[in-house]
Amino acid sequence: MNTPARRDGTPEKKAKDTEIFLSKAKPAKRQHITETELAEAAESSPQEKVRLQKVLAGAGVASRRMSEKLIAAGRVEVNGEIVQQMGMRIDPIADVVRVDGTRVQINDETVYFILNKPRGVHSTMQDELGRPSVGDLIDVRFKQGQGLFHVGRLDAETEGLLLLTNDGELANRLMHPKYGISKTYMATVLGEVNRNIIKELKDGVDLDDGIARADNVQIVDVWQGKSLLKIELHEGRKHIVRRMLKELGYPVSALVRTKIHTVQLGEQKPGTVRALNRSELASLYKAVGL
Repeated sequence: MNTPARRDGTPEKKAKDTEIFLSKAKPAKRQHITETELAEAAESSPQEKVRLQKVLAGAGVASRRMSEKLIAAGRVEVNGEIVQQMGMRIDPIADVVRVDGTRVQINDETVYFILNKPRGVHSTMQDELGRPSVGDLIDVRFKQGQGLFHVGRLDAETEGLLLLTNDGELANRLMHPKYGISKTYMATVLGEVNRNIIKELKDGVDLDDGIARADNVQIVDVWQGKSLLKIELHEGRKHIVRRMLKELGYPVSALVRTKIHTVQLGEQKPGTVRALNRSELASLYKAVGL
């Protein structure tokens, strides 16, 4: 069998069995592909085809040289077939690529950001009444060129983590009750709470539209007629945290969402935007079965 060659004609060295290469592939939104999609991928596409190792490098899997070694080791497949030839060209839009069985996101048109929404800003990309909105905080190139929208909402007086993306499939699943995606809030309330509130919130609060329960509750601080609570829940109803606490006699004076699933706000300043990293995105994909 002929040894694969590089562009300059020099023989390509085979990867040693003892070498271990870790893939940094970013998972695609869906790990499975239908026969129809495979047929469509096999058809010619107006998209210019690109060398497979270049596509892998562009997707952040590894350098081009390391990608060549992954291909030679039989760890890369295109449209369900293992590839071991260096010169293969693919269509980044139509073809399906997997590394070690994980589908790789090679389409760079989808974007994912976190906004730390300040208090007083409305969760709309453009407010009809001219009030401050999320869209005012986003660079016009992102808003118009990439079709960003916010995943879920935070009321105007609530601060904190808001996901922005143009990935409709991921957004819909994150908001669907079926997947039970958890959200964590820091709530400052009027009144000095005692430990009974933990049991009350976890057992369930009877609201007009049904029982609402917290998954986890922590009393962070109590001082001078106020209390700070950390509340985690997967409820998605409107104003749910404010309504639960008000029903128990502790009106909310300040509310900040600090976490969605494993994605955390951290030290990000109000009004700023950052991109999700691969680990955060992979965690969200996994949580909603993509």
